[in-house]
Amino acid sequence: MYYSLLFVLYFMCIVIQNSDGLDNGLALTPPMGWMSWERYRCTIDCEFNRNDEANDECISEKLFKKTADLMVSEGYLEAGYEYVIIDDCWLAMDRDEDGKLQPDPDRFPSGIKALADYIHSKGLKFGIYEDYGTNTCAGYPGIIDNLELDAQTFAEWDVDYIKIDGCYANISDYPKGYPEFGKYLNETGRPIVYSCSWPAYEDESDYEAISKTCNLWRNYGDIQDSWSSATSIINWYGDNQDKFAQYAGPGHWNDPDMLIVGNFGLTYGQSRAQMALWSLLAAPLLLSTDLANVRPEYKEILLNEDLIAINKDPLGIQGLRIIQKDGIEVWTRPITPIIDEYESYAIVILNQNEDPAPTKVSIRVRKIGLKAKKYTLKDLYDPEKSPKEPTDHINVSVDPSGGVVALKATPVKRKLGLPQINEIDN
Repeated sequence: MYYSLLFVLYFMCIVIQNSDGLDNGLALTPPMGWMSWERYRCTIDCEFNRNDEANDECISEKLFKKTADLMVSEGYLEAGYEYVIIDDCWLAMDRDEDGKLQPDPDRFPSGIKALADYIHSKGLKFGIYEDYGTNTCAGYPGIIDNLELDAQTFAEWDVDYIKIDGCYANISDYPKGYPEFGKYLNETGRPIVYSCSWPAYEDESDYEAISKTCNLWRNYGDIQDSWSSATSIINWYGDNQDKFAQYAGPGHWNDPDMLIVGNFGLTYGQSRAQMALWSLLAAPLLLSTDLANVRPEYKEILLNEDLIAINKDPLGIQGLRIIQKDGIEVWTRPITPIIDEYESYAIVILNQNEDPAPTKVSIRVRKIGLKAKKYTLKDLYDPEKSPKEPTDHINVSVDPSGGVVALKATPVKRKLGLPQINEIDN
């Protein structure tokens, strides 16, 4: 009963926080889509090889049209991945004669509005990148002296999502500049999800202010295509969760960066771990991979309906690291359904040990917040391996080097006439 009361109070705090948050009605669940940066970076030499395969690696309208087609044909849109987002390096080096941003004419000959129209014709939404500075991180024109004009330009291009980076700017200007640009976005009248890199450049951040300005925000460095990079983010989130987890909720989310599942750096088990933890963290699920060449077993991870449902759970509560001991971590997140006043839970058990053999893990259910008398457990990757209904402990075996077990614990409804769990405890 005590834990349930804490949960209710926590949820009420989130509702109060949300009511005072960013008022554009967008990103009520974490955004899902595809973003170019991690996989394709700033590849702009489209003439490296004149065959289609080489050109498909280039930041160009061809890449984004191809990706939009694959998002639909390969089932990603149906699963909830709806944004196609251009990252850096799409711009021309100079603004046009009217001072407006313009794309590189060779790589985007049809223009950005035409590309947005194509993506929208597929039932997808369109996102783009800029920077609150004199230049983008790759050296293209930034927005700092043209906030209102650029916001209007993005609206005219029918942009649905914008990421604003923080290179080539004074960090002390962020608390004024990011909200100012957000105001201009709202004044365009076009619904545009606003992704900020504001806290990623600061040692200490005012997350309350950020949550009132941005729909999502990067708060750590760029992810690279490696398990060591992914674990640095996971560890940082666990070590610092008390600073920012409470500011996540419908309309505003912490963003640990892109999913690298399907690229080169993660094993199959580590790919499962990233997808499970990002879902538990209520993180934006933004793929950055070559969708034409994702192996079936990795595609299955990305399209896992149970994990996507947890990511989009309507309570919108960010999961937390509850236990960290001897290389084993337990992360939990309260989710729906709530049965007899007891919430369900997503549970992710991560093994960061590098021992050659799996680790047997036994977790006392009360220690991780499960207070109902009985739960059913579902293994979200291997349902046939689901643990038995726990009485006192959950017992699992977790593979080493990034292995993970992802579970959903659902309370079993009490039968009429039986005493409640708190009555038994007392």
